[in-house]
Amino acid sequence: MSESDSLEARVERLELPFNEYGVDPYGISKRHLKQALQVFAALYRYYFRVRCFGIEHVPPRGRAMLVGNHSGGVAVDGAMVLTSTMLEMEPPRLAQSMVERFLHKFPVSSLWASRTGQFTGLPEHARRLLEDDRLLVVFPEGAKGTAKLYPQRYSLVDFGTGFIRLALQTGSPIVPFAFLGGGTAVPTVFNAYTLGKLLGVPYVPLTPYVLPLPLPVQLEIHYGEPLVFQGTGDEEDHVIEGYVQKVKARIAGLIERGRAERHGRRSGRKLLP
Repeated sequence: MSESDSLEARVERLELPFNEYGVDPYGISKRHLKQALQVFAALYRYYFRVRCFGIEHVPPRGRAMLVGNHSGGVAVDGAMVLTSTMLEMEPPRLAQSMVERFLHKFPVSSLWASRTGQFTGLPEHARRLLEDDRLLVVFPEGAKGTAKLYPQRYSLVDFGTGFIRLALQTGSPIVPFAFLGGGTAVPTVFNAYTLGKLLGVPYVPLTPYVLPLPLPVQLEIHYGEPLVFQGTGDEEDHVIEGYVQKVKARIAGLIERGRAERHGRRSGRKLLP
């Protein structure tokens, strides 16, 4: 079987309620998914040579939230995380993310985002997806996370709290993950906010070679064990913030562990368990 057939077969094996036209109740299209996966799978396998660890921690079925760090000035991290659940899981799963509103201002990006299940980041959208037992990707750092400059590529900025309330309200486990390498693939040295406003985006990341075109740097995704918090989502702010800090600490730990393991592989040393 050719690689193209294999990718098409993975889309066919998605456990989503597609109708006879290959469209699910959210408007997700098999045809668009197959075409998008061909592009992203090539980037995943050959351009970025992504290494994925801990995929067994992602539930094969049922609602869950994949919560991780932003890495890189463009959406390389989100695209590769979505691709990982399609290529590495058995059966494959479609992860859906809440994208920035500006993406839906442009006709082409809006069409492709919606047809592949990536919707505007509104709480009601996220809650409905989880209540329908979907897999949701969340970057709690928001736009500030994508704006990290090269020296801060492994750091974490402040997390929002909405994702914790959402997890509690829907009874969704949180699978933390660390994304490594995005800040090297897009080594941002300056964010042009004025230029971004002219183009209708939050900012334009500038690199030493000016354009924010990703370099062919090997990327890594490290998934951790799920976290489950008890509550209703109506808890006081200090309780919610405590849960947020636990998730943030787990992601920070995955980042540091991933960096240490990568350094160990490169130096030929075997890390102690």
